[in-house]
Amino acid sequence: MQTKAVWHPEQAYIEKTRLFRFMQKFGYDDYDAFYKKSITDIDWFWNAVVQDMGIAWFRGYDRVVDLSAGIGWPSWFKGGQLNIAYTALEKWLGDEVIARRDAIRWVGENGEVSCCTYEELAGQVNRAANGLRKLGIAKGDRVVIYMPMLPETVISMLAVAKLGAIFTPVYSGYAAPALAGRMKASDAKMVITADGFYRRGSVIRMKEEADKALQSAAAVEKVVVVRRLGVDIPWQNGRDVEWTALTVDANAAANLQAEAMDSGDPLMLLYTSGTTGAPKGIVHTHSGFPIKAAFDAGYAMDFRPGDVMLWVTDMGWMMGPFLVFAALLNAGTMLLYEGSPDYPGPDRIWRLAHQHQVTHLGISPTLIRVLMQHGESGFQGCDLSALRVIGSTGEPWNLEPWLWLFQQVGKEQVPIFNYSGGTEISGGILGNVLLKPIAPVGFNTPIPGMYADVLDHEGKPIRGDVGELVLKAPWVGMASGFWQEPERYEAAYWSRWQDIWVHGDWVTVSDDGFWYITGRSDDTLNIAGKRLGPAEMETVLVGHPSVIEAATIGVPDAIKGEAAVCFVVPSIDISASSVAEGLVAQLVEWAAQQLGKALKPKAIHFVDALPKTRNGKVMRRVIRAAYLGEAPGDLSALDNPAAIQAIRQAGIHRSN
Repeated sequence: MQTKAVWHPEQAYIEKTRLFRFMQKFGYDDYDAFYKKSITDIDWFWNAVVQDMGIAWFRGYDRVVDLSAGIGWPSWFKGGQLNIAYTALEKWLGDEVIARRDAIRWVGENGEVSCCTYEELAGQVNRAANGLRKLGIAKGDRVVIYMPMLPETVISMLAVAKLGAIFTPVYSGYAAPALAGRMKASDAKMVITADGFYRRGSVIRMKEEADKALQSAAAVEKVVVVRRLGVDIPWQNGRDVEWTALTVDANAAANLQAEAMDSGDPLMLLYTSGTTGAPKGIVHTHSGFPIKAAFDAGYAMDFRPGDVMLWVTDMGWMMGPFLVFAALLNAGTMLLYEGSPDYPGPDRIWRLAHQHQVTHLGISPTLIRVLMQHGESGFQGCDLSALRVIGSTGEPWNLEPWLWLFQQVGKEQVPIFNYSGGTEISGGILGNVLLKPIAPVGFNTPIPGMYADVLDHEGKPIRGDVGELVLKAPWVGMASGFWQEPERYEAAYWSRWQDIWVHGDWVTVSDDGFWYITGRSDDTLNIAGKRLGPAEMETVLVGHPSVIEAATIGVPDAIKGEAAVCFVVPSIDISASSVAEGLVAQLVEWAAQQLGKALKPKAIHFVDALPKTRNGKVMRRVIRAAYLGEAPGDLSALDNPAAIQAIRQAGIHRSN
C-alpha cells in the first residue's frame, strides 16, 4: 500500500524539536544529510548521542566501538564503566526541579492512583537494592521479575541493575510452564512477583502460578512478594519474603553505591518466542538498550524533560522496559496503567491521557480497531490538547483505523509515530521523525543510526517492490547475542548474507521515500509467483464494513503452489448459514476486485477471535500450524489460547 502524506510539519514546529536542535549542534539543517552521516560514521554519531544525553560514566570510554570480533559482536564504549540505574535516577538528584518531578504515576484498574518523584524513587530503589543484597543477590546473578505494571516493578528492575545483577522481566499473563521455562533458561536465583492484579474487573492471581513454576526451577532460592491485592496466598517459610520486609531498612540503604559495570556487562535478558519451541534470551547491556530506547523516544519522538509517556504494554514485552528508560533517561514521567485499556469502557485510555496530561501515548493498531467501533463516543469529553505524539508498534496498520485515529482522535494535528524494530533492536529500525511529512500506515525514514536497506533474493538493493529488511552496520542497543546460545544468535540474524543483519520483515520503499512493512518475511505468500504480504490481504478485508479483524496465512496449493486462507472476525451476526455463505462470497469478490482474481482467498473462515500476544500481535505462525495440524511451536506468548480451537476445527473440516 502506498499513500500520500497527510501530516506536514511547519518549519517553526521542526525547529522546536530536540532532533533538529541536535542536528544543528553539528551544522546540519537537512535531515537526510544528517541521517547519512549517522550511518556512515557510527563512531561520531553514537559518541555525539551519549554526550548530548548526558550519560554518566564512572570511567570514560577509550573507544566508541570496537569491531575486532566482527560486525555481529561489537564492543560499545570500550573501557567505559557506568551503571544505568545511577544515570536514570541519582544523576538527576542534584537538580531540584527534576528531583521533585514525578518519575512514576501509577493508575490501578480499580481507580487507585499513586505518584513517586525522582527523589522518592531513588530512595525506594536504594532500599530494595539493600534488601536484595542482604538476600544474597550480587553482580551477575539473574532475577526474574514476574510482575504486573506496578511501581514496585520498576523499583525492582532498577534495584537489581544497581547491584550489577541481571533482571529478566516476564509477561504478567504467563502460566507456570512458560514462566518456568524462563526461570530455568536464565538460571535465576530469585523471583520477584505479586499476589496478583486486576484485569477487566477480574482478579488475576500470580503467586500461585509462580509456585507451580518453581517446582521445576530448582535454582531459585528466594521469592519476593508484593501485596497488590491483599488476598490470601500460599506461603513457604524460609523461601518467601514480603516486599515490605525487603525494603524496610532505610538507614542501611542511604549510602548504597551503584556497582561500577563495564559498558558491555549484561543488564537484562528479554525472552522472545521462537518458532522451534525454545524462547530466545536476548542479552542487553547497561550501555545498550537504555541508551537506544531513550534516544528513540527523546530525539525521534521528541520526548522532552517533564513530558508524560503512557504506553499500553506489559513489562515482559520490549515496550515495558522501553517506557522505563525512555522516561527516566530523558527526565520525564512514565504513566503505568495496570489493567485493560478499554475497561470498564472504551474511553479508559483517552481519560487517562486527559487526566494525566499525557504528551506521548503508545498504542497498537489492534487496540484502535477495537476502539473505533465505538466512534467518537469513546473519547468525547476528553481534553487531549496535551497530546503531541501518538506512538504505534507491534504490527502493521490497516488504512481505515490509522485514518480514524489521525482524523477523529488527533484532529489531523497529532502525528502518528509508526515505530517498528523489536526486542533484538532495543527500539526501532523504522519510524516517523517529526521533521518530515507522514503518510498513513507507513514510515518516513529509518531511525538515525540505523543503516537500513531493502534487498531482493539475490542480496541487491531494491525499491518499489517487496524485499527483505536488513541492517548494514551495528548500532547501540543491538542484541549482545542470545543468553548462552551464540551459535543460535548468529544463525538467526547473520547467516544469510555476510555482515548483514536480516530482520525478518518484508518491506517496500515507495518512489517518494516512504517505507511500508507488508508482513514477516516468513509469513509472505507466493501465489503462482506473485508475492503477497498478509497485511495487504488483511487491509482489504478489514476495509469491508462487515469485518472487524482479519488474519491471512499461506497454505499449500496443488495448482498455485500456495494459496491464501483468511480468518475473519465479523461485525455482524452470521449464525444463519445463508448469511455466513453470503458474506464469504462477498469477501472473496471484494478481495478479487482490489487485489486481482489471481490473489483472491482460497477460503475464508469466521472466528470469534484471532490468536494474539497481549500487546496485540496476531500470531500467524500459530494460526497456520493449527489450521494445517502441525506442531505450533512456542505458545508461551499467546494471550488467548482458546482462539486456536476454532482454527483447528476449520482445518479438520478442510482435510475431510
